[in-house]
Amino acid sequence: MTAEIVNLNRFRKRTDRETSKRQAQINRVKFGQTKAEKRRQEYEAQRDIKELTGKQLDKDDPAGA
Repeated sequence: MTAEIVNLNRFRKRTDRETSKRQAQINRVKFGQTKAEKRRQEYEAQRDIKELTGKQLDKDDPAGA
């Protein structure tokens, strides 16, 4: 009945790696987007800006005054 000798540095590093992997998995689910999703989102934002700019009224328009 001898106790198993454990290197505390290895144990600490292993637990740190495991917690980092768990956190990375959580972040992938929480923040992850594919490249296509990012591109589509950027395209839609640009389209919305262009649409709103086209509907904007000019303040210096003499015909509208």
